[in-house]
Amino acid sequence: MPDHITSKTIDKKQLYILLLATTTSAFLTPFMGSAVIVALPIIAKELSMTALALSWVAGAFLLTAAVTLLPLGRLADIYGRKRIFLYGAVIFTVASLLCVWSPEQNFLIVMRAIQGIGGAMIFSTGTAMLVSAYPAGDRGKILGINIAAVYIGLTIGPFVGGLLTEHLGWRYIFVFTAILGTIVIGLTAGMVTEEWVGAKGERFDIAGSLLYAVALFAIMYGFSLLPSRRAVLLIASGFICFIFFVFRQFKIPFPLLNIRLFLDNKVFAFSNLAALINYCATFAVTFLLSLYLQQIKMLTPSQTGVVLIAEPVVQALFSPLAGRLSDRYEPRIISSIGMGLNVVGLIPLIFIHNDTSISYIMICLIILGIGFALFSSPNVNATMSSVENKYYGIASAMLGTMRLIGQMFSMGITMLIFAVIIGNHTISETNSPLLLQSTQIIFIILAVICAGGVFASLARGKVHHNS
Repeated sequence: MPDHITSKTIDKKQLYILLLATTTSAFLTPFMGSAVIVALPIIAKELSMTALALSWVAGAFLLTAAVTLLPLGRLADIYGRKRIFLYGAVIFTVASLLCVWSPEQNFLIVMRAIQGIGGAMIFSTGTAMLVSAYPAGDRGKILGINIAAVYIGLTIGPFVGGLLTEHLGWRYIFVFTAILGTIVIGLTAGMVTEEWVGAKGERFDIAGSLLYAVALFAIMYGFSLLPSRRAVLLIASGFICFIFFVFRQFKIPFPLLNIRLFLDNKVFAFSNLAALINYCATFAVTFLLSLYLQQIKMLTPSQTGVVLIAEPVVQALFSPLAGRLSDRYEPRIISSIGMGLNVVGLIPLIFIHNDTSISYIMICLIILGIGFALFSSPNVNATMSSVENKYYGIASAMLGTMRLIGQMFSMGITMLIFAVIIGNHTISETNSPLLLQSTQIIFIILAVICAGGVFASLARGKVHHNS
């Protein structure tokens, strides 16, 4: 069913306001995530957090966003994308304000989880609204602007986050994000008058959504609790729920997720698998290096931000080139080269020690930035090119879900190694050797996972030939 509102009904002013609102929101979530990572050591000291609890400041956001992204995207298609986008901006902004007044660690983690729900509502609808509103001839340019905002957020997040943390305190990161969130709310509520409904009249699969949420939560949360018996029970329960979810999707007329996209479309299936593996192998890098640079190299938060900015800057520079290359050559080749470069960037990080130079770290980050740029844009191109127009929304939502699950698994691996090596202790100078040992082991695991991902990327088949 076509969208209830088409691009012909929207004047240029409304289109510009829509682009400004969605682009600001596209900047907001990656900025906050990368800024908070730089502030984690200071947060840990102020709130007396253990290494494991500190991991949940990032993990809680990822977990709730991953669990709710697909159901919220489906709700947006049925009841209105602008409505869900606006509600998400409100939830995200209110949760940001509450993070400012966090009295202790559990309150902060819960607010980060609520932020994750708001974030899922935003990035499950923003791109869909742009695609719905703009004519086909302008979509590539507009989506390019939107993606550029993501990389700008990743680029300046560590630097601005470090400055705010060092000179005003980590809570001002959430003040800044709340201000941006308020701007998004104002633009959307007061100036964007149109609504887009892609599946008006279709039923929402409540039971399937609950099964999906329970399955994903149990698997991802259980993974973070390994190697305990409780973790094994949670993971097993999650897989059982997921099996029931898959069977249900085959039976109902309006499924939450069309499973046949994975069974009948090799490019779609392996592109999503490659995205999952790539984010699993790379997301924890910034988290680990932030701790390493501040706890072992004794850099300030702002100095740490300057070092960590190297990777997203390179991503922003090379991503447009990678996208153009994937239009001329097979995306699986470009993406696989990118993932191979990620392996090359991860392996040297296995050998970092107390006296490792900052230039050594930055060279690794630059290689990772080039690798991630070469992987990401072509992989999105392959995924979206492998499906019909009517599946663009679900394809975009699945890529987002794979990204979040991969990021959560990356943090889960980190939590597991921290639990085994460091235990239930705070990160301090006295246990910095344990932090370094944990970091080296995690980088070994991530490099092995990434090497396996190269084969998943190559296995997807040809996109241009299929077209």
